[in-house]
Amino acid sequence: MFAAWGRFVYRRRWPVLLLSILLLLASGFIAGRGGKLESGGFIETAESGRASRLIEKELPIVGGSTFTLIFSSDTLSASDPEFRAAVEAALVPLRTDPRKDSIITPYDTSVVDPTRQISKDGHAIAVDVAVKDTIDVARDYYPELRAKVTSDKLKVQATGVLAINNGFNTVLFADLQRAEVVALPLALILLLVVFGAVVAALIPLGTGLLAVMSGIAGMFLLSHITSVSVYAQNVVTLIGLGVAIDYSLFVTSRFREELKRGRGREDALAIAMSTSGRAVTFSGITVAIGLSGMLFYEGTFLPSMGLAGAIVVASAVFYGLTFLPALLALLGTRVDRLRVPIFQPDQTGRGWWHTIATAVMRRPIAVLVPVVAFILLAGSPFLHLRLASSDVRTLPTHEEARAAYDKLLSDFPGAGQNHIQVIVSYATGSPLDRTRVPQLQELSARLVKLPGVVQVQSAFSIDPRLFGGQVPDLATIYSLPREQLPVQLQTALRQTVGQHIVLFDVVSSYQLYSDEARQLVRDIRGQTPPVGGELLVTGFTAIDLDTVNFIVGHTPQAVAFVMLATMIVLFVLLGSVVLPLKAVVMNLLSISASFGALVFVFQDGHGSSLLGFEASSIDPSTPVIMFCIVFGLSMDYEVLLLSRIQEEYRRTGDNTHSVAEGLERSGRLITGAAAIMVGVFAAFGLAEILLIKAIGLGMALAVAVDATLVRALVVPATMRLLGNLNWWAPGPLSRLYRRLGLGEGAAPAPTPETR
Repeated sequence: MFAAWGRFVYRRRWPVLLLSILLLLASGFIAGRGGKLESGGFIETAESGRASRLIEKELPIVGGSTFTLIFSSDTLSASDPEFRAAVEAALVPLRTDPRKDSIITPYDTSVVDPTRQISKDGHAIAVDVAVKDTIDVARDYYPELRAKVTSDKLKVQATGVLAINNGFNTVLFADLQRAEVVALPLALILLLVVFGAVVAALIPLGTGLLAVMSGIAGMFLLSHITSVSVYAQNVVTLIGLGVAIDYSLFVTSRFREELKRGRGREDALAIAMSTSGRAVTFSGITVAIGLSGMLFYEGTFLPSMGLAGAIVVASAVFYGLTFLPALLALLGTRVDRLRVPIFQPDQTGRGWWHTIATAVMRRPIAVLVPVVAFILLAGSPFLHLRLASSDVRTLPTHEEARAAYDKLLSDFPGAGQNHIQVIVSYATGSPLDRTRVPQLQELSARLVKLPGVVQVQSAFSIDPRLFGGQVPDLATIYSLPREQLPVQLQTALRQTVGQHIVLFDVVSSYQLYSDEARQLVRDIRGQTPPVGGELLVTGFTAIDLDTVNFIVGHTPQAVAFVMLATMIVLFVLLGSVVLPLKAVVMNLLSISASFGALVFVFQDGHGSSLLGFEASSIDPSTPVIMFCIVFGLSMDYEVLLLSRIQEEYRRTGDNTHSVAEGLERSGRLITGAAAIMVGVFAAFGLAEILLIKAIGLGMALAVAVDATLVRALVVPATMRLLGNLNWWAPGPLSRLYRRLGLGEGAAPAPTPETR
């Protein structure tokens, strides 16, 4: 089937190339128009997600559509008239903007406690700004609002939800540009080392760029159908470059190999397609299966990354089976033009890989035991993994939203406290009904007594000083028209009471993502809600707890699906039930080493100063993303190696010879492809966003371990020990495999090229 496709492409090479060019132009047009990428956030179906949506709907002033401006001066005090005048002048453009909902400064008489918005040294103030639209809309025009606030007398910085969101988008784009600038030249150099010729080296690089362009276009098309994460563009580029270059490398190498054996262009292309092209197809399927594991996390940003990744992998396979062979058919022997003398590969076939293959076949146990022990030792730090959601601290310290956040945390009273938002939601009726107010007061009193709670801020925990030191009868007071209430009480109502909900801001001394803070959330959720009301908890700690629980709870089924589906595809490729099972175990070995390194570096902090990040708990999405991508990519080399071994086994029937020959023939290609992929992934390790940095470095290590230790040593040693059992399958499955007819026939004998 694949050989026939190779001959078809050879005979229709010009139409195939034209089709590829048309698809490239269409992809460029779609990518140029762009699309809307989402920043992620809470899980909609979780309790914290439902509560957050209620706050956004009924209390936008305290929801996500907010940002905080910090005005500061080295010389002027916040109490100086000149300082205040400069603040008011800077805020004029915002006050007149129709998108603005409210602006709260410490100079407003309605503020309950203005000292909380003034820095400890008195030289800075915080101004809270809320807009009318939801965060999904507001983030698009936030940069315009921020640009309106300037001052020639005061330093102005912005932080808060909208500012941090914008900071992530800006830094992610810069990370992508930096990675591309590093990855592409590095990949070209490594391709020159592998091929020793400029033309041959440029072909995989060009195919990679085509795949990435199509992947980005597909991602933007996807964004019109469903929410797509802002991280997706980086992941699409990372995966697209890696797999497309690898696939092109495999096909081009086999094509060149067959030409050197004296075959004509058509025969060489047919054999390249029936061997490497077939391996590429199945490899693409296994990578897509790995990425499909993210679909099990519906409600997070992970499914969009899985879909976007699958699109770029499909693009890589498509161009690897169409554009690439058509181009090779045109070039023929000219694929070796512009040779680079210093990078000419060993043509004897009896080099380093021959030595490794011979040694592994001679002493498989001596190779297997220490290598597996080392990999397991490297993965052992994963046993003390701690998951916690990422926050503003994953931004670089020089980014404005991060710098302003740090200033707010260090300079303003109470800014380092943890705020847990407790919602009481009523299906019908006003929360201020006379029968409900006493119950809400009683709930507030219960919350403040919980361990770790400093205070509870709400419309039902009012400072008696507002009423001359007397404890007010809130049920009576709230039955009055709002305009008759004290200004501070009107502000409290506006910020904490909606049409159907009441907000209690529980202030805790526990750190955001600490175990103590998580337990406090559980304790609050265990409280009895007022009659007729539903109690919901949100805030950073609650969102973190729900996210970790959601991802951990969905991971077993995602992992089981990926492994089972991969084994089925490998059976279709190889006709064996032993090799797919072995391949899954080998993949888990590769992943364990990278997961151990992930914890050792990013959680434990080893090398943090060198790599420029703050050690912290691992974001729960990071292991999921790495598993789904690395599991698929590890199969890349497994499929190539096993396909070559199977080719020899079908020809000779000698398992030991076939394993050694397959390793010898494909070893250099695998290490070359792995070196390119490691280079591409390591370039993303230069990112300033911690999630991308962790994924890039973790995947680079996983591929390095996989190609050097697992595929080059563990896999052939295991296959040597298993012997002919490698190729075993039960009778019914063997008959099914033969009936499917996906095994390619033997390659034709070499013949001179007919021109």
